Amino acid sequence: MGEHRVTVNGAPRALDGTDPSTTTLDWLRAQGLTGAKEGCAEGECGACSIMVARPTEGSGTQWTAINACLVPVAALDGQEVVTSEGLGRPDALHPVQREMAVRGGSQCGYCTPGFICSMAAEYYREGRCAATAATPDPSQNGHEPAATANDPGNAPDHEHGPNGFDLHALSGNLCRCTGYRPIRDAAYALGAPADDDPYAARLAAAPPVARATRLDGATGTYARPGDLTEALSLLADHPDAVLVAGATDWGVEVNIRGARTPFAIGIDRLPELRTLSVGDDSVEIGAALSLSEVERGLAGRVPLLDKMFPQFASRLIRNGATIGGNLGTGSPIGDTPPALLALEALVVLASADGEREVPLADYFTGYRQTVKREGELIRAVRIPLPLSEVTAFHKIAKRRFDDISSVAVGFALDLREGVVTKARIGLGGVAATPIRALATEAALEGRAWSADVVREAAAVMRAEGTPMDDHRASAAYRTATLGTALLKLHAETATQQEVGA
Repeated sequence: MGEHRVTVNGAPRALDGTDPSTTTLDWLRAQGLTGAKEGCAEGECGACSIMVARPTEGSGTQWTAINACLVPVAALDGQEVVTSEGLGRPDALHPVQREMAVRGGSQCGYCTPGFICSMAAEYYREGRCAATAATPDPSQNGHEPAATANDPGNAPDHEHGPNGFDLHALSGNLCRCTGYRPIRDAAYALGAPADDDPYAARLAAAPPVARATRLDGATGTYARPGDLTEALSLLADHPDAVLVAGATDWGVEVNIRGARTPFAIGIDRLPELRTLSVGDDSVEIGAALSLSEVERGLAGRVPLLDKMFPQFASRLIRNGATIGGNLGTGSPIGDTPPALLALEALVVLASADGEREVPLADYFTGYRQTVKREGELIRAVRIPLPLSEVTAFHKIAKRRFDDISSVAVGFALDLREGVVTKARIGLGGVAATPIRALATEAALEGRAWSADVVREAAAVMRAEGTPMDDHRASAAYRTATLGTALLKLHAETATQQEVGA
């Protein structure tokens, strides 16, 4: 066995000789594992979904679904992967496969393996069945679901099943012919894993070690350093290197635009970039934590981010995408910047010379341009405490989930006895960079949180930024949505008497 390898469905497979630009999807299919498909090559359809073993917040392992079409296989050196082929066999179906089959969850079958892997990752999620009472039944391979899919029973809402299954786990998987009702029925019919389930047993063991890697090929080199010091040294030696974490942006460049880089530095597993702490005066979020990890780690302690997370792409993307990557691209339509601007976040930049803090409001300098210097990378984001009491995140897009925003607005307001004592508003999609709505903030602060004042401030907000026409929205539409965002926030927070004032 070669020096570089990935464990796939329990068996090690060599990476030696693989070009560093090869995606995990292409590599798997070249290995004869053709269950995962390419549908969009952008991480939007989920046909390529696989499971990878990732660390929990403790010492165990969790199965995490990701888009194989985006992640370079070099990033999985030393890691463990499960594909749809590894979950079960025709004569011994996995419970997820069986429920999809018996409940009519597959027609053409193109998307089915991706659904299976995303569903299986949720099937194994720790705590999913904690509130359900599964009863053993040999016909159900060990367990019977707590309630049938057609009997909601104790489901808390329309997006969760009686068995604790979170439908957002499937938000990045698209089906064009079956229809989602039988797929949902299959998800809601799943019980708890059987006692002898090997993938459930794997959760109690330590996750794979994120070892240092260097894979050279015809198109360039992929290097995963062992620590931040080594990463900064590599960046100093290769100032034009591409920093790769979840690859949810870079993977699209590779697939759709044919981009290649002479040198890529994998920073997704660097321990110094994977910290999460809540102190007396700030919350610090490591730049390489996936958004899903941040969401779980914060557990609602930053309500504005908690409102943003479900609207950020899909669970499949959030399992890979990072805050550092979202800020590092400098995109004017990223979803985290408007929320972080409203939270007055600071960006912690690290280089071989040390660290410096930059207010996010000063970080963006132009279209996809930032103050980040040569040799610097984003180590963390800091959010000052205490937090504002009134927060909201409004995203205007063509779809409710799994879409890029036309306009995004983050709100953070402090109210005292009906007066706005502090207002912070972050905007995305209305200028060449994410911006603060400074004029609107000034129009609110020190004034009553009343319908008249809000209408006046909303008119100011319509003039914020320099919106443009593109294929997502016209400038006029973006201006109109800015004008209504503040009115919506007031309607959501004001008393009935204030709304009618």
